[in-house]
Amino acid sequence: MTIKLASLMLAAAVSLTAMQAAAADKVTLQLKWVTQAQFAGYYVAKDKGFYKEEGLDVDIKPGGPDIAPPQVLAGGGADVIVDWMPSALATREKGVPLVNIAQPFKSSGMMLTCLKETGITKPADFKGKTLGVWFFGNEYPFLSWMATLGIKTDGSADGVKVLKQGFNVDPLLQKQAACISTMTYNEYWQVIDAGIKPEQLVTFQYEKEGVATLEDGLYVLEDKLKDPAFKEKMVKFVRASMKGWKYAEKNPDEAAGIVLDNDASGAQTEKHQKRMMGEVAKLTAGSNGALDKADYDRTVKTLLGGGSDPVISKAPTGAYTMDITNAALK
Repeated sequence: MTIKLASLMLAAAVSLTAMQAAAADKVTLQLKWVTQAQFAGYYVAKDKGFYKEEGLDVDIKPGGPDIAPPQVLAGGGADVIVDWMPSALATREKGVPLVNIAQPFKSSGMMLTCLKETGITKPADFKGKTLGVWFFGNEYPFLSWMATLGIKTDGSADGVKVLKQGFNVDPLLQKQAACISTMTYNEYWQVIDAGIKPEQLVTFQYEKEGVATLEDGLYVLEDKLKDPAFKEKMVKFVRASMKGWKYAEKNPDEAAGIVLDNDASGAQTEKHQKRMMGEVAKLTAGSNGALDKADYDRTVKTLLGGGSDPVISKAPTGAYTMDITNAALK
């Protein structure tokens, strides 16, 4: 009798678990890049059960060099994506109605890292040099900066030659470029790990140059926001995600470990992920997830300041909503 009762209780527990799993709202998140501490908040939220507490079953899809998050979103392969605002606004102007629903990253980590031996000490020295630039939507901040400086990107004598940079630091190591695109939390350290000393480098952070644009925001399709059920699901997702981000900020080493546990490729190292998490925490610090209108306006102004070929041709309308974070942060 006891065995039978125990069996019934076990069956009931299994049935309840199955029902809870079935009842959970599914959310697919498409990341901008591969599994790394840049996205720690989402992995932490999943690992610590923050999504589950909100009744969500979240599938986190890593990105890569051949994956464009806006295309994935437009094709129905994700509910929400991580993207940089320059890419998102340019994509919106081209007809894919992306809307920012939250902004976990407050500051920009983008910079140009240059070899000191090239003689570059200030932005004006870029003229006549070859600069490595990421594309696939990552080129927009660079192009806006050059336009602000009045430096052409056509390879002319008074301009710069743009080298389409792969997602590595080889052009600098092989001296194919005087400067390359790096992030404070990733590629800069790859250069250092390759044996180049910090004193051999000169760095120009977009944030310090006054041309920083917003990075790593959360975006959905505008039409989806007409569905109250979808909006409520995003409220829960943002609330849990920001809980994950704040936990990651306070527990960077643990967060790095969680990222490593989720890295199916096995390509990441503990040293690099811990260091990355420490740098990423500086960029998410100060954000509760809500988009700062001043940061948005600055980004739009920078993207419009492209001379005869701006990243966007006019100030966008409807490109963000505060509805989700207003509800999530109550």
